[in-house]
Amino acid sequence: MLELLEDKRNEFKIKLTDTLEKEVIAFLNTEGGNIFIEIDDKGNINGVTGNIDLLQRTIKDRIKNNIMPSALCSKI
Repeated sequence: MLELLEDKRNEFKIKLTDTLEKEVIAFLNTEGGNIFIEIDDKGNINGVTGNIDLLQRTIKDRIKNNIMPSALCSKI
């Protein structure tokens, strides 16, 4: 279990959802924050059961390709 709580700076997701880009934009338009995937609302870690490299690539590609102007720095 994480010692963090879900609040205005931390969002827990049990799985990658279609609202990822919307949540990233919300954090970009405020004070920033963290999105934790594979963690339930109580902070229990479920862990990634599939290919973690594919999940990371999917997240990066969605943020890179679906948010304009870019939310990523040019070094990524």
